[in-house]
Amino acid sequence: MVKKLAGTAFLLLSLGGCAGYSVGPIQPYYLRSVHSIAVPTFDNKTLVPRIAVLVTDSVIKQFQQDGTYRIAGDEQADAILKGEITRITRYPARSLRGNVLATTEFNLALRVRYSLVVRGSGTVLARPVEVIGTTSFFVGADIASDEEQALPLAAEALATRLVSQLSEGW
Repeated sequence: MVKKLAGTAFLLLSLGGCAGYSVGPIQPYYLRSVHSIAVPTFDNKTLVPRIAVLVTDSVIKQFQQDGTYRIAGDEQADAILKGEITRITRYPARSLRGNVLATTEFNLALRVRYSLVVRGSGTVLARPVEVIGTTSFFVGADIASDEEQALPLAAEALATRLVSQLSEGW
C-alpha cells in the first residue's frame, strides 16, 4: 500500500513539472495576432550584386522550416517584414606564421536591419532591429570567389537569428 501511494505521489509530482508547457509554436505576446508574414525582397544598401535575393530567400526558407508563421503574399499576410542589408564586412581571422600581413582565413559579417509592420495600418510591431550573420572562409587563389561562396553561409546564419528573434521573442 505504501509503495502504491509513493508511486502515485511520484507520478503526480513528475507530471506537475510539465504544467506550464504546451505543444506547438509559442509566439511572443506582442505578435499574438500575427499568423502570416509577407517577406518582400530586402533593400540592398551594399555594393554586392544579387545579395538581396539571397538573403530574402534564406529568411523565407528559415520561416518555412521554423513553422511559427506562414509565408503569404503582401495582400494576404497579417504583417510585412521590411528589411535592408546595411553592410557586409570582411576582416582577417588568421595570418601566416612569420608573416602577419598575409591572411589565410577571413571572417565575414552580413548585417540586416529589419522591422515588422501590420499590413494596411502600418503599425510597427517590431521596432527596427539589426541582426548579424557571420561565417569564416579560407583564402585560396581567388579571394573574391572565396567570399562569394561564403555569403550563403552568412545569409543562413543571419536568417536563423532573425527568425528566432521573431518567433521566440529574443
